[in-house]
Amino acid sequence: MTRIDFYLSKDTENSARHTLACRIVEKAYQLGNRIHIHTESTEQTQLMDDLLWTFRDGSFLPHQKSTDNHSKNTLISIGNNKDFSAEADVLINLAQNIPSFFSQFERVAELVNEDPQYKAQARDRYKFYRDRGYDLKTHNL
Repeated sequence: MTRIDFYLSKDTENSARHTLACRIVEKAYQLGNRIHIHTESTEQTQLMDDLLWTFRDGSFLPHQKSTDNHSKNTLISIGNNKDFSAEADVLINLAQNIPSFFSQFERVAELVNEDPQYKAQARDRYKFYRDRGYDLKTHNL
């Protein structure tokens, strides 16, 4: 069954969620996981595409937008597709809603900051997962 991790940040800026996503991607990638970053929009997909090149000096995270011709060898993909069928181990959800395909992943990372709107939506996602019996972990950062 899919494990759901909620990462709680004290930051109020949404940019902190994006940087946190990059840090989680980097760690998962170093562990040999295949990762998909699910975004809210094409603009957020582009933002994450740019950040994965620049979020930290000396960091290189090879990735591809899932709208591109996707290779099975791609370890990191980014996109806001309603359906996602490539093989991946970790889903990082940056969208406000839970993607319908979340249960095909071993792990899902939900990133929450102190923005009241995101916090309220994260509570709804938490209840959704909890009510369906998913293994939930909370990480206070």
